Amino acid sequence: MTISDQFFFTVFQHFKKNHKKIASKLAIAYISLLHISLLLLLGVFFSVFFSQMNVSTMSSDKAWTLFFILSVIIYFKNWMQYSGKRRNVMNAKMSNRKTKKHSIWLLMLLPVACILLSVVLSKAF
Repeated sequence: MTISDQFFFTVFQHFKKNHKKIASKLAIAYISLLHISLLLLLGVFFSVFFSQMNVSTMSSDKAWTLFFILSVIIYFKNWMQYSGKRRNVMNAKMSNRKTKKHSIWLLMLLPVACILLSVVLSKAF
């Protein structure tokens, strides 16, 4: 199981206690937000790196369009991946093992930290 799967399962179990009907949707939204914020951080890093190297690769409008398209693709990939059979298999695997539980507060701060780091990195250079 990947770290992404573990984060999804931890968030899913947390929301399953309080919101049984929408726990899956909230966990998919969380993992998608995490992946999209990491994509944003990576994009800002390469944008700053290429601007420091005086390389012009694509315009800002094209980069934002590409980011939006990739964000939609990431959401649908996570929706397909974590809906149905895969989640049931993960439930069975995780219930039989003793695995390390992640702090839900730290998991919720990960996307926020990535977005803040992206903003700071884009403003610094």
